[in-house]
Amino acid sequence: MTLQQLQQIITIADSGSMNEAAKKMFISQPSLSAAVKELEKEIGISIFVRSNRGIVITPEGEEFLGYARQIFEQYQLLEKRYIEKKAKKKFSVSMQHYTFAVKAFVEMVKKVGMEEYDFAIHETRTWDVIENVRYFKSELGVLYLNDYNALIMQKMFKENGLEFTELFQCETYVYLWSGHPLSDQKQISMKELEEYPCLAFDQGKNGAAYFAEEMKSTYDYKRIIHADDRATLLNLMVGLNAYTLCSGIICEELNGPDYRAIPLVESEKMRIGYIKRKGARISPMGEIYIRELEAYGEKLL
Repeated sequence: MTLQQLQQIITIADSGSMNEAAKKMFISQPSLSAAVKELEKEIGISIFVRSNRGIVITPEGEEFLGYARQIFEQYQLLEKRYIEKKAKKKFSVSMQHYTFAVKAFVEMVKKVGMEEYDFAIHETRTWDVIENVRYFKSELGVLYLNDYNALIMQKMFKENGLEFTELFQCETYVYLWSGHPLSDQKQISMKELEEYPCLAFDQGKNGAAYFAEEMKSTYDYKRIIHADDRATLLNLMVGLNAYTLCSGIICEELNGPDYRAIPLVESEKMRIGYIKRKGARISPMGEIYIRELEAYGEKLL
């Protein structure tokens, strides 16, 4: 087994096609296929199933690719550090769509500067948060647990070598724009919201209710719209008098002053926290980011 072979299978997996991967690596497809077959024979598993439509990764291949990515990424870091001699320190965070988690990242960067670090932030789907931490793309992942999803999510963390640390708990709030007909109320019930569209972040192929970023994910909504990013949700709130359910931690500096967070009558507890690789030490930068997150626990509505 060689680093070149690991790079080849990673490129194939990312391309979804043996032919496309061969083009990217400037080798012939027969040569690439032969290299993969040689590796599969050596390790005793099938990594890919080939068809006329491309390739499918086997369950055994998914596990092998997880290890392969770790090894190859570590090699790339060594290469940049000691051969290219130009690598900066890196820090990356993944998160569900939380304005306060973005703002905490902003404050962290302001404190430490950008001279020594390359930073990355990934505001993304729940499964991608888990995957990014599992495969070392991010050191930390920010998400939440509640009574409904905790058992399944904790099991998933354990299976992927991750651990969850709770930062704070918060109630459930209705988030809507200031011109909404219900925006002046002190509390809002689910019954009152029935005539308005509920907004939720799309979770793609991993659309199970326990992956949802919003509370009340099993509620039978009469009207619901799924979107991919926070800016789109804010536009839909104004255009359609829509709403979403949130933690109540609002950030006017990023979202603007034209939105309200109002307590939900049927509130449920959200346990906001972060995941990391089990047993891994948190870097100094990670510690600073966590402290910035913890500060928001003191600003709960």
